[in-house]
Formats: sequence, C-alpha cells, structure tokens
Amino acid sequence: MRRLFPLPSGSTPAETDDREWTLEELADAYAYPAAHHPGGWLRANMVSALDGAAHHEGRSQPLSCPTDMRIFGVLRGLADAVVVGAETVRREGYRPARAREAFAARRAAAGQPPAPAVAVVSAGLDLDFTLPLFTRPLVPTLVLTGEQAPADRVAAARAAGAEVLVAGSGAGVDPAAVVGALAAHGYTRLLTEGGPRLLGQFAAAGVLDELCLSLAPLMVSGDAARITNGPVLTDPERFTLDSILEEDGFLFTRYRRT
Repeated sequence: MRRLFPLPSGSTPAETDDREWTLEELADAYAYPAAHHPGGWLRANMVSALDGAAHHEGRSQPLSCPTDMRIFGVLRGLADAVVVGAETVRREGYRPARAREAFAARRAAAGQPPAPAVAVVSAGLDLDFTLPLFTRPLVPTLVLTGEQAPADRVAAARAAGAEVLVAGSGAGVDPAAVVGALAAHGYTRLLTEGGPRLLGQFAAAGVLDELCLSLAPLMVSGDAARITNGPVLTDPERFTLDSILEEDGFLFTRYRRT
C-alpha cells in the first residue's frame, strides 16, 4: 500500500511504502481526533465506483477489495457504534459486530466494550427481530426511531433484546438528533456505513464530520445511487483532504468537514 498524501501525525510508514500496512498502523492512521466533540463525532465509510455508483445490483460488496475490507474492519474496530439504515440492514444482511483481538487493548484503554454496537435507524421498525443482529450480538443492538413509532414494533424490538433510543419527535427519525441521542448514552465515536439515503440525510443535517471514501477503479453504469441520496444542501459543504492511500488502483481517502 502506498501513501500519496501525508497521514495524521503518529503514523510511521515511509512516504512511499509498498508493503502491507499492519492493522496497528492503520488504526493509528484512522484514529478519531483525540479531542473529538463530547457531543459525538460522526464519520462515514463508503465505497464508490469511478462513475459514482455506490453499489452494483443493489450491493456494495462487488465494488470492494481486500484492502477496503481491512480498512472497513479497522474503522469498526475504532468505533463505539456503527450507524446504519434499516434498508441497508435488510439488503446487506447485517450481522453483529465481532470482537477482534487486534483491537482489544486499544478498545479497553479507551473504555470501550469488546465490539461496537450496531445502531439501526428506522422509522417503522420493519425489521426481522429474529436475525442474529438482534438475538446474538456481543453488545446489545440499538434501534433509533421517533417518539411516535408503532408501539407494537417498539415492544418487539425490546423483547428481542434491542435497546430503543428516541431520535425525533414524530413518527420518523430526525437525522440531526441521531448523533446527540447516541452521545447521550456514551456512544461518541460514531461510524455510519450508509446506505446512501441515510448518509444524504446526515449530510443535509450538517452532522457529518468525516468521510472515508474508497474509490474503486471500476465502471458500473446503470441507475445505481451515489454514496448520498438525500436533500440538496443549500450551499455545498467543503471538506478538507486528510490522507490518501493507494493500492492496485483503489484509492482510500479521508476527508474532514472544514
């Protein structure tokens, strides 16, 4: 893997380094800001084809590669909670996050449980609560919904062992309230893996602090969504490039909101 742009301070590889980076080096490179806001820091991890497609035939996996999956694992290993939309849970077959020995000491030092919680954003709670995501997580799965969510579905979520958090005064979820609702329960290092609709809502609400975008050297065409699919921002929001890693034509970028 080759570094094309200086990484945050603390990373050790040379300016051009073709060996495989260790998980520890990647964890240093992608560490959350030491002084991240106590109200929560929301980073997104997405993959895109050269033509802007966020998926191929409904799934993001065909755009990925082994290094992308290594970074995916590192970002999960650093997070308190992984925030994901209900549609992505259904489409991608989400499972509970697992504990990994490579991050055990780092998580313990940060006061984190062995694995991040998965936080599912859903208005109607149209979810299969018999899935392992709800029945066999290492840490309880979180469900974020609105105050007026269907009472029977809220009860079903709790009966399955999920922790239900309110993030909105109506039937739906207020994207601007998600970060605060999670931070109020101690989840401040947040990672969202989409999908495009949820990420678009976070961007429009002005709560997206960071984007880790993998650019695949692939053309997909068709009518696949972009990495965001939400309301148009009144003014385009500027992000600053922190780093770029390259391997086999894939670019792994990290941007922070200016």
